[in-house]
Amino acid sequence: MGAGIAHAFLVAGANVVLVERDDDSVESARGRVHASVTKASEKFGFDVAEALARIEFSTDYASFGVVDLVVEAVPEDFGLKVSALTRVEQNLSALAWLTTNTSSLSITQIAEELKYPEQFCGLHFFNPVPLSSLVEVVLAPQTSAELAALASTWVRGLGKTPIVVNDAPGFASSRLGVAIALEAMRMLEEGVASAEDIDNAMVLGYRHATGPLKTTDLVGLDVRLHIAEYLEEHLGERFAPPQILRDMVARGELGRKSGKGFFDYSR
Repeated sequence: MGAGIAHAFLVAGANVVLVERDDDSVESARGRVHASVTKASEKFGFDVAEALARIEFSTDYASFGVVDLVVEAVPEDFGLKVSALTRVEQNLSALAWLTTNTSSLSITQIAEELKYPEQFCGLHFFNPVPLSSLVEVVLAPQTSAELAALASTWVRGLGKTPIVVNDAPGFASSRLGVAIALEAMRMLEEGVASAEDIDNAMVLGYRHATGPLKTTDLVGLDVRLHIAEYLEEHLGERFAPPQILRDMVARGELGRKSGKGFFDYSR
């Protein structure tokens, strides 16, 4: 996600600093960004060298001292996100804005851990970021009116469409997306139809770009399980993960990233 978000800002003309946890992660991110920007240039015809000259890769949080906006994109773990965001905040200028790319965690609770909660909100990008046209702007009660307005402006500047959501478990997109995906999994578990036919019901019948099971493969079954457990805790048992999801995650069938999920990507 971090590389995809960096891509979006680069293509829009911004200067970007991408900070990773270690040198190996930096090299991996560098390769992903270079590959995606090069591919995009073939379609949109911009100067690859000029775009890539505007990104700096680092492992040093002090690098954030020169930026106006930070989008945090570490894994979906509350403690990990708070740790990363508080470290970032210590290195930001007084005028910089801080955001998180969380898909389900409470923006309000994260803001409570920050020194300047009014300068913080959620910017929930969707995978794959370069191709997705949606960004969910999630506002906490602490978020300033200035930031609420700026966030939508930034999203439009990336050529994407913002939707504005007040902080609630799962926001709008994850709550709806997970609800559909969990029901699709239950249908598969009960033998109602095959994974392909369940997905085609939504693609052909409701004009979804991708079916709920294939989308889960893209997001990652482990990520979907984590979100479902979080939503079950806060919204009740209607979001309880089906056993098929728990079993697949336990077997390491995590979707595209593992080569197998509800569909097979090993070939």
